[in-house]
Amino acid sequence: MRETRNDDNTKDDRAESDTRQKLSRARRVVIKLGTSTVTDAQGGICAERVDPIVRSIAALMRDERQVVLVSSGAVGLGRSLLGLHPSRLKDMAVKQACAAAGQSLLMESYQRRFDALEQKVAQVLLTEEDFSNWNRYSNLRRTMEKLLGFGVLPIVNENDTVSTAELESVGRQAAFSDNDRLAALVMSGLEADALVLVTNVDGFLQKRAGAKQAELVPFVERVTPQIKVEASGPSQSGRGGMTTKIEAAEIAMNCGGVAVIVNGRAKESLEGVFVGERVGTVFAPATRMRGKRRWLAYAAGVRGRVVVDAGAQRAITAGKASLLNSGVVRVEREFGPMDVVSILDLDGREFARGIAACSSGERNSDGKKATRVIFSRENIVLLEERPIQEERTEARA
Repeated sequence: MRETRNDDNTKDDRAESDTRQKLSRARRVVIKLGTSTVTDAQGGICAERVDPIVRSIAALMRDERQVVLVSSGAVGLGRSLLGLHPSRLKDMAVKQACAAAGQSLLMESYQRRFDALEQKVAQVLLTEEDFSNWNRYSNLRRTMEKLLGFGVLPIVNENDTVSTAELESVGRQAAFSDNDRLAALVMSGLEADALVLVTNVDGFLQKRAGAKQAELVPFVERVTPQIKVEASGPSQSGRGGMTTKIEAAEIAMNCGGVAVIVNGRAKESLEGVFVGERVGTVFAPATRMRGKRRWLAYAAGVRGRVVVDAGAQRAITAGKASLLNSGVVRVEREFGPMDVVSILDLDGREFARGIAACSSGERNSDGKKATRVIFSRENIVLLEERPIQEERTEARA
């Protein structure tokens, strides 16, 4: 038994080493900075943490790597500028006003720092529709590719002034509700090699049975339900937390890339990531999902929901067949043609998504309603086990 355990440890060590080597060789990288890294206790830019990161990013780009920076902090900077108490941010209009005031401060701060290092930057403000709409998603990729080709550092944030998708997710499922997921979607769209999530802890921490303190988990090969449960709980200053970072890492893994969570309070931690040092928590890449399937699985805004019978589920999962109207048990949320729709089994678990060939109101409109194709095979993507929102909330409680 001891030999088997040692063999497992050796395999884990080798897998971690291989993953960190892939990370050090990454040529296209998305780096996300959290609010707790960017801002200080008074709500201003924390130069002590930001300056070393800026220098590291500039060094990566001099090394002919392509980098995209996704940065939080605009709302906090705006709140500080306007002299508002944090409790005022419960009002959506106030939060958007803070975002408008703070975004210019955030960009000016980066512009000044990167100018000193002779690194060109560009501001890219995104809304949910830039991801949920396939044409806009494709246009965004082309624009970002041009910027990277020109040697420019795109600095990305959500356009909180006009969009509430990140600030408040209501109604249908949003493409992103925090900058961790936004960074993962940018990575997916650009097919980047690595996603670096910079936060205020050393990585993913896990408390083992009998241990007094949580310990750093240096390597994750697969994101398990247990990991998601242990990661739950938001951060104090930002909208995300370890849960959103684990979810973002999982997206990166399914894009065939490497993800890492590192502590932005530790000086030179970003440099350590790209020279193979054992810092933070690294997540091993999985099999890459193809472009449009990745978009369906992660970026597309889900507008409808249908429940199918067991036969239809088997046909989709095993036979990879189209979904006919005869297999639909009920429509739980109406949808239009070309909308992205969540496909659930009889237990209410989402196992696939598809682009609708017709609206939910049209599916029974003619004499061939039983054989009408609701989702064609090429427009369906299978998902791993992914409980719907109600179950996810219950599990966290």
